[in-house]
Amino acid sequence: MTSGGDAPGMNAAVRAAALVAMANGIEVVGIRRGYKGLLENDLVTLAPGDVLAVLREGGTMLGSARCKAFHQRDVRDRARAVLHQAGVDQLVVIGGNGSLTGAVRLTDADELGEGALRVAGIPASIDNDIAYTGLSIGVDTAMNTIVEALDKIADTATAHDRTFIVEVMGRDCGYLSMTAAVAGGADGVLYPEAGKDVHSIVDRIVDTVLAKRSRPGRSRRAIFVKAEGVHLPIDQLKREVDARLAAASGEELTETETRVTVLGHVVRGGRPSAFDRLLGSRLANVAVRALMAGRTRVMAAWMPPVDIDPAIGTRTEADPYCWLVELPAALAETDRLIAGQGGLAQWRAHVFDDLEAVFLL
Repeated sequence: MTSGGDAPGMNAAVRAAALVAMANGIEVVGIRRGYKGLLENDLVTLAPGDVLAVLREGGTMLGSARCKAFHQRDVRDRARAVLHQAGVDQLVVIGGNGSLTGAVRLTDADELGEGALRVAGIPASIDNDIAYTGLSIGVDTAMNTIVEALDKIADTATAHDRTFIVEVMGRDCGYLSMTAAVAGGADGVLYPEAGKDVHSIVDRIVDTVLAKRSRPGRSRRAIFVKAEGVHLPIDQLKREVDARLAAASGEELTETETRVTVLGHVVRGGRPSAFDRLLGSRLANVAVRALMAGRTRVMAAWMPPVDIDPAIGTRTEADPYCWLVELPAALAETDRLIAGQGGLAQWRAHVFDDLEAVFLL
C-alpha cells in the first residue's frame, strides 16, 4: 500500500517489496488508493511483470489518497475484515506520518484481537519529517528539483539584479528549504523551526538585499528560499519587503521590486533520483524480510540521524545502513520533532543562526 502524499521513489519500494516477497514464495496483493481503496476492497494481485518497469516512474503505480475516516474504530474494523477475507496477513505501508499512524492503529492489540495481521512501515515523504530515519523516500528527488529551479531563477535574477523569494513545500518541516538553500547557493532561508516573527523575517531579507546593493561591481541579485511552514503569505511578505526596500533606498518601488515563485506540487513530481530508487529498494527489502521473520509494527529506517535506544531500534543484517525501528516509538518521536523538541529539532532551529554571517558574504 502507498498512502498519503506521493513521493518519488514509492514505485521503487513497491517493486522491491513485491519482488522480494515473490522470490520467497509469497503471493503479493497491491492495495489501490491507500486506506480509502482498502475500505472499498480495491485490491489487485501482482505479478513480476506488473512491477518490473515501474522503477523509473514518479508518483505511485498503486495510487494514493487520504482517508480521515480511518480515525474511527468501526472503519478500521471494516478494513481488517477486507484484509482477512482476502487472505492478507502481512502488510507493507509506504507513506508519511499519517499513513504510518494508520498502520499502528490497524494492528492495535486491543482492536486486532486474535488476528494474525502483521505490518511494517516504510517512510516516504518529501518533507523529511519522520523521526529515526536520516532520509525518507522522495526527499532527495524533491531537493534536486528545487535546486534545479533555483539555478534557473538565479540566471534571470542575476541578469536583472532582482530579488527573488522562492517558496517550497515541506509542510511544517523546514528540511527541504534549508538543504536546498545551501545546495542552491541562496542568500537566505526562511524556515519554521527558527520561530521568527514577521518583522525579523522582513529585516533579514531587507538587510541582505541592501548589503548586496552596496557592493559595486558585483552581482546585486538576492535569492531567498521560504518554507511553506513559515505561515506568512508570500504576497504579504513581498509587499512588506518592497515597502521597506523603497523606504530604505529612496528608490522608486519599481526599481526594488521583489519577485516571488511558488514551486508548489512541482517539487513532488518527476522521475526519482538514483538515490531515491536505491533507498526505496533497500527499505522495502528490509521491511519484507522483517515481516517474514515474524516482526510487526516496525519501520525500516535509513541511517538514523540520532542515537537510538537498542530497545527502540537495531541495525539490520539485511543492509548495514538500514535499521528496524519500533513504529510506535518512531511516531512518538516524530510528534516531538514536529513540535520542535529533541536534539535534532533544536539543531535545525539554530544551525542557520550560526551561518547568517556566511550568507552575507
